[in-house]
Amino acid sequence: MARPGKGRTLAQQTVDHEPREVEVDLLIVGAGPAGLFGAYYAGFRGWTVAVVDSLPELGGQVSALYPEKAILDVAGFPNVKGRVLIEQLVEQAASARPTYLLDRTATGLTIDAASEGGVTMELDDGSTVRAKVVIITAGIGKFTPRPLPAGDGWEGRGLVFFVPSFAEYAGRDVVIVGGGDSAFDWAHSLQPIASSVTLVHRRDRFRAHQATVDAVLASDVEVITNAQVTALTGDGIVEKVEITTNDGEVLVRPAQGVVAALGFVADLGAMKDWGLDLDKRHILVDTAMRTNLPRVFAAGDITEYEGKVRLIAVGFGEVATAVNNAAVVIDPHAHVFPGHSSEGS
Repeated sequence: MARPGKGRTLAQQTVDHEPREVEVDLLIVGAGPAGLFGAYYAGFRGWTVAVVDSLPELGGQVSALYPEKAILDVAGFPNVKGRVLIEQLVEQAASARPTYLLDRTATGLTIDAASEGGVTMELDDGSTVRAKVVIITAGIGKFTPRPLPAGDGWEGRGLVFFVPSFAEYAGRDVVIVGGGDSAFDWAHSLQPIASSVTLVHRRDRFRAHQATVDAVLASDVEVITNAQVTALTGDGIVEKVEITTNDGEVLVRPAQGVVAALGFVADLGAMKDWGLDLDKRHILVDTAMRTNLPRVFAAGDITEYEGKVRLIAVGFGEVATAVNNAAVVIDPHAHVFPGHSSEGS
């Protein structure tokens, strides 16, 4: 893989939009943390690998939604920003010399009838990838932000759905709407640099990590519960937010930035038509990360099985399991266990 030029990070690859025909041992659909680690592990097993992602940049939702967020639950990293974790994963994957097909969406999946035939994946730009095995690590598929009812017409004029950079909110009044991890993470991160931070949630119970909730409640962030944002006002851009409590009280707060952290609507897109066994928006897998389709495995947030825990750390283990079990599909004489990467020659 070519190193990025001056001023570019490892995760910012040049996007080639020309249709291509690619033939590899392994195709990974999804360039988030699990997909990038899977690319490295494919190289460790001596395979050629291609990685497809609908986003124009490596890193999946970490790069798109929270590159500046501190991630605390990845083994070996007591505290690592999302973008740094992705850069490290991209550097690690470089040893496999993966072919990255970014800003492309997988649309069609064909499994050849012959047992040695492999899989053909069609992409929305006309590209075709032929592989012996596919591993789907595509997060939760395509995701669309849940709209803020009062925010119609304000997107791009002070209203955003995620915060890729904290610096632009320095010295501003910020209102965050939501009660999940993203809302509290952004409130916690913005509080030291913003002029004021107000968090509004429709209930008095939250879905965020308790330690982050406690930190926000103990800070200068104003938390307004049992309330909803009912209007945004301003001359061209947001200047004030109207908040109405369940008791009918109307509160007005200054705001030069509004973050609607209301979650996302997931859509598996074309994957719904591939014949995969699904549980709502997730792909059902067995303990080897096999799907119901031959030569198709899955790992990471998109998978479902009894006891599933959706953490980046779990995704790393799942994709390693998928790659190693795919080994005997790619080469019937191979072993599932690859040996330890730390072993000497």
